[in-house]
Amino acid sequence: MSASPQRRLVRKAVGYVVNDGRLLVFTHDDLPLEITGVQVPAGTIEPGEQPEVAVVREVFEETGIAVRIVRALGVDNYDVWPSKAEVHERHFFQLSPRDVRLADRWNGGEELASDGGAPQRWTCWWLPLEQAHVLCAGLGARLSDVALED
Repeated sequence: MSASPQRRLVRKAVGYVVNDGRLLVFTHDDLPLEITGVQVPAGTIEPGEQPEVAVVREVFEETGIAVRIVRALGVDNYDVWPSKAEVHERHFFQLSPRDVRLADRWNGGEELASDGGAPQRWTCWWLPLEQAHVLCAGLGARLSDVALED
């Protein structure tokens, strides 16, 4: 048995956008659900960037929704091996949309993927919080800390 490779630490910001008892999630349009799962907005914290700034930026870039921070929910580490030789230091936040007139479903995406890959498209939608156990890859790690009234 060979030793596992050294893991690179990558700082991430994860946003739980909660509105009317529902959580903002997305699924990829061009990749199977079995590969990408159900996700919440999240992304890499840039060098010198504060996690609070990164989460607001990532939510807007990925979904087009402007948000405000309700509360910080803590930090967890998630080892993404064998997908990548990385450990994600995830900073979790509960957020609230600034606009209450929101669609039930809409398209989002990134023309310039953070990993340098092809453009990505996804469908954003609101999932009832009681069904949020379906989040993939440890993204639901801090859901129990979400306050239902904001």
